[in-house]
Amino acid sequence: MSKPVYTILLIVVLLVACKSNPKRYSAKEKKEFKENLVKANKGLVKKDQDEIADYISRRGWNMKKSETGLWFEILKQGNGKKAAVGMVAQLRYEVKLLDGTLCYSSDSLGIKKFKIGQGGVESGLEEAVLLLKCGDYARFVMPPHLAYGLIGDENKIPPRSTIVYNVELLKLTDY
Repeated sequence: MSKPVYTILLIVVLLVACKSNPKRYSAKEKKEFKENLVKANKGLVKKDQDEIADYISRRGWNMKKSETGLWFEILKQGNGKKAAVGMVAQLRYEVKLLDGTLCYSSDSLGIKKFKIGQGGVESGLEEAVLLLKCGDYARFVMPPHLAYGLIGDENKIPPRSTIVYNVELLKLTDY
């Protein structure tokens, strides 16, 4: 066949494929699918929480757990003002995997600075900073849904990784 014939054949195939009706799902099928996804996610969250609880127990850490699943422990109390949404936080930090692998730190990347409540950082870190006041040093264990999620950071943090954040809140400003 000649080149124009292949081109026409390809166009016809694409047009037919685009015009075919995708399967329509009933309301019952959609509901069952959604329920199965929710069940699977709850199972993953429970597995993560059990793994974290075991990890914390083996180390003898005295951590509390928030409603979202963030584990935290204030290791050193500061005496500065309390963090609030809208403030700019400056942190000295270290991020590790549960196996102890150091992924990121302010020693190599510099102080982390972000506006609280604006996003751009892990949702677990946003929640964590709101538990601190200036000068506090704390440890946080973040399950995947509060850290880098299903795909990781596509660099040093693998998919579905629980991370340990050691944080010192150095400074809070209003801008």
